[in-house]
Amino acid sequence: MSSFEDAPERLDFPGMEEEVLKFWEETNAFERSVEMSKDKPEYTFYDGPPFATGLPHYGHILAGTIKDIVTRYASLTGFHVSRRFGWDCHGLPIEYEIDKKLGITSSDDVAKMGIRKYNEECRSIVTRYCGEWETIVKRMGRWIDFKNDYKTMEPWYMESVWWVFKTIFEKDLVYKGFRVMPYSYGCTTPLSNFEATSNYKDVTDPAVVVSFPLVDEPDVSLVIWTTTPWTLPSNLGVCVNPTFDYVQIKDIASGKQYIIANALISELYPKMKKQKEKYKGGEFEIVKSMKGTDLKGKRYVPLFDYYKDHPNAFQVLNDEYVTDDSGTGLVHQAPAFGEDDYRVCMAAGVIVAGGELPCPVDDDGRFTEKVPDFVGRNVKEADNDICKMLKAKGRLVSKNSILHSYPFCWRSDTPLLYRAVPSWFVKLDPIKEQLLKNNTQTYWVPEVIKTKRFHNWLEGARDWNISRNRYWGTPLPVWTSEDGEEVVVIGSIQELQELSGKVVTDLHRENVDDIEIPSKQGKGMLRRIPEVFDCWFESGSMPYAQQHYPFENKERFENGFPADFIAEGLDQTRGWFYTLMVLSTALFDKPAFKNLIVNGLVLANDGKKMSKRLKNYPDPMEVVHKYGADSLRLYLINSPIVRGEPLRFREEGVLQNLKEIFLPWYNTYRFFVQNALRLDRDQGSAFDKEGAEEIAKASTNFLDKWFVAALQNLILFFRKEMAAYRLYTVVPRLISFIEQMTNCYVRLNRNRLKGLGNTPEDTNTGLCVLYVVLLDLSKLMAPFTPYFADYLYQKLAVPKTEDESSVHFMTIPEADTNYINEAVERSVGYMQEVITTGRLARGDDIPLKRPVREMIIAHEDTELLESMKVLEPYIKGELNIQSISYSTDEEKFIKLHAVANGQTLGRKLGKKFAAVNKAVKALTHKELVAFQKAGKLEVEGVELSSGDVFFNRSLADNLKEGLVAKVSSSNLTVVLDTFLDAKMVGEQISREFVNRVQKLRKNSGVQVGEVFDIYYGFQGSDAAFFESSIEENKESVFSTLRCALSPMKDRPTYAQAVGEIKDEVTIDGMNGEMKTVFHIALCIPCISIPQPEKLAELLGIDVKAATAVRTCVSSMNFDWIKSNASDSMQVTVDGKLYSLENNKHYTV
Repeated sequence: MSSFEDAPERLDFPGMEEEVLKFWEETNAFERSVEMSKDKPEYTFYDGPPFATGLPHYGHILAGTIKDIVTRYASLTGFHVSRRFGWDCHGLPIEYEIDKKLGITSSDDVAKMGIRKYNEECRSIVTRYCGEWETIVKRMGRWIDFKNDYKTMEPWYMESVWWVFKTIFEKDLVYKGFRVMPYSYGCTTPLSNFEATSNYKDVTDPAVVVSFPLVDEPDVSLVIWTTTPWTLPSNLGVCVNPTFDYVQIKDIASGKQYIIANALISELYPKMKKQKEKYKGGEFEIVKSMKGTDLKGKRYVPLFDYYKDHPNAFQVLNDEYVTDDSGTGLVHQAPAFGEDDYRVCMAAGVIVAGGELPCPVDDDGRFTEKVPDFVGRNVKEADNDICKMLKAKGRLVSKNSILHSYPFCWRSDTPLLYRAVPSWFVKLDPIKEQLLKNNTQTYWVPEVIKTKRFHNWLEGARDWNISRNRYWGTPLPVWTSEDGEEVVVIGSIQELQELSGKVVTDLHRENVDDIEIPSKQGKGMLRRIPEVFDCWFESGSMPYAQQHYPFENKERFENGFPADFIAEGLDQTRGWFYTLMVLSTALFDKPAFKNLIVNGLVLANDGKKMSKRLKNYPDPMEVVHKYGADSLRLYLINSPIVRGEPLRFREEGVLQNLKEIFLPWYNTYRFFVQNALRLDRDQGSAFDKEGAEEIAKASTNFLDKWFVAALQNLILFFRKEMAAYRLYTVVPRLISFIEQMTNCYVRLNRNRLKGLGNTPEDTNTGLCVLYVVLLDLSKLMAPFTPYFADYLYQKLAVPKTEDESSVHFMTIPEADTNYINEAVERSVGYMQEVITTGRLARGDDIPLKRPVREMIIAHEDTELLESMKVLEPYIKGELNIQSISYSTDEEKFIKLHAVANGQTLGRKLGKKFAAVNKAVKALTHKELVAFQKAGKLEVEGVELSSGDVFFNRSLADNLKEGLVAKVSSSNLTVVLDTFLDAKMVGEQISREFVNRVQKLRKNSGVQVGEVFDIYYGFQGSDAAFFESSIEENKESVFSTLRCALSPMKDRPTYAQAVGEIKDEVTIDGMNGEMKTVFHIALCIPCISIPQPEKLAELLGIDVKAATAVRTCVSSMNFDWIKSNASDSMQVTVDGKLYSLENNKHYTV
């Protein structure tokens, strides 16, 4: 019985993943894993809800992969992890899709259609892509519960949102205010401050300077600068800084007089900026100077007549918010469109609380009839026509354009306006201190985002606008009297039913807008206000609402709060992370989460934002179908993006992962299986999987001890770093271990694992070590590459029950510290360094197939050199070295030099630097070695540290001819003696021969373990030397190829070749290049018999009789001969009996 299935030469990775996914689905593997862990400690994870208005992009895939890795790890280390998917169903993203679909451009269109029908349209598309999302998320290997998902539009979810609002309202943390807010006319709603900062664009806008003639001095004008001409029809004042110096200047060319900040005259006269000191003047003259306080109260002539009768308007105001870094130092005031304008005008009595606020712009961003010249026009589109009108009035001093960064609506992509609107706010000042304190109680990776970006955002956070003038969302549960003085806030469906007497089944606007509550103050019926919640309020309520808290699952929620883990992209520092923190602090004075991983942004290959319109990135599912989800996952996770930095996505990187990580990893597994099966055949018994670990740990082989120690150290590191959520340290270490497995352990043990030149017991021990490592590696890699890890596990493991049928049901191994051996790991590390340095010393001039007579390893540390001796066979085999010697006298081969570091010492020493540098250059090798050891040295009266000089090495002057040397980064010196003799040339020929045979085997499709007869011949002037070299090294060649070797002249005419080549070969000989043509034939085994002349000589008979014997034997069945005549046989020819011996008269 075989212990393993044979492994195919090539694995279709995407196809393999599809098979594993099918297994997961057929066995309900995810659900089973959750059920198996139900009695274990709870690990709480919150999944931020995405909108399902489009398909997942790389940002979603990346965040989902991070979440999957961490939650899989938690599950595999003894926790019960509920993983529930959620959907953000309300808000602008959904409404915007419907507006596009139905051609809705204003709130009037919705009113005509009716809110009920509009919301029905919204509901109809919410789950449009849910099926595709589930397919893609599952195909990416992520395990998460879609069956028990939550949707923010479910009445039970919305009810919890109402509870959140009422609770913080009762804590006096909610108020209704009239504030200038970022306003999206594309979506006809105000936005929160963090939404307004999410979509800045570089745009060109008009930059105009406009004059305001003084009423008392019509020839003198105030001049203001603005990039928003559309706000000028609403002008009610001009503000100056009371502390600034202002001047009244006369323009020489026009004779006009202007008042401007002294520091900003150059804004009117650009030559002053360009020419600077060379500016000669002549464009203006200063009439008089004044302070900003002197201008306060001066009245000016309005630009337009629209608000000419507004009380207390059209005068100069004072406030220190005015700056002198740009503009004119005078700022026009339109209180409906600027936060500072609103504050300054309110303080000066230009506007009053509860009074009229001049705002001639409607909800759709168009001028109202209050501005008859531009009524119905989009305000931004009217900019140029307003400038033309100002020019006609003689009030336009100058008009230029400016390229600047301007905020756009994140959903409709229209420019935002800053507009005074009534909104509902969450107060942040009362909880600011708690917010900052709660932030310190959380753990972030990377930490700098918590301590800098997020801390700074919290510290500067302003009251949060949570209401939207929209339709499809959770309605604010506020009922008020007509005069607004009686307010009732509802916190549950039951409360609304009790107060209204109505049955409530759904909480959307169409179902609650008409519900009235009788006044308790005799004010008639209370009606609900029209606003709905910002969808960020809903997603920020997710920890409570997904559990329908506090109406259900009270104990479960409270036991699992705060969450153990969340993860999203960097953009969520001002989004979901922020709203979670604000609401959890307001409700419970706790953070909503304990641990958080922040990923950076995935960009297109050109560094730009990924864009469907530009098609500047490959479709994620196409990449998965080409290379597999595991390769994509590992590419994303093994990048700067898990440290919060951006990643330029390269499809080539995914392919590179497949080639450099997965293929070598698979080939190592396949190599193991092939040799385990070969050992099964040779021993007649199956590989002992259950006893493998005991055998592996008991091994005395140095490389086995190293590999077992390296595995235990990896497990120790893995658990420590995963517990700290540092994926960016774990993944490179795992990949490095795979590389060590394939390029060190297997490579150096190849012949041993194949059973060449060692005992079957030793081969079995090596295979046991490789088996244990492959099995444990599948468990460690399971969170990162769930498909391939499970594939390997199922091929390797011995599941005793169905609960062990998948790697994802198992437990991450614990490190066995008894087998950690730092000394052994250090020695192998030095050995690898010697091998790498030896290859560098060979360079391009000394190919690896050419033997090297001697290697000298030089280092001052005798303990290091001693540790190399046990590893000599590996170094010799890997570098094709005949002998190795050791030396502590580096100076025989290498000379140490140093120069002073000008960057660190130049300024510090000044003129003395030259003398110090000269003295440093003059230091001897021994002095420099002592300097390196001590870390300091006094030179010319100056104490230097090792960082104050640059060290370098060169070959010693007296190095013997034929020696080449290289120094490693750890100052290991490797010296090669490249002298060649005839024996070494012969060995080089035999290695070249073996290489050609192996290539021929591969190209002929020969399977491992298949035996063939090899016939060889050589052509050219050096053919005889080549043939004798193969004869002399026949034993070592046979031990590698394990096939019979015969000269081409002995090839039977009936021998059937499966592969044959004639290759020209050039090697380094003792006196230059040697050339020949290798003729090699790979033939199906048959009996080989010497030519008649040779056979006659061996049997002592004539050639005629030998010919007859040869004909008789060659006609016999090969399998019969192999079974019955492997030592000798007797044949009768022409009545005579001949006794023949194998390997003398014939060869099997």
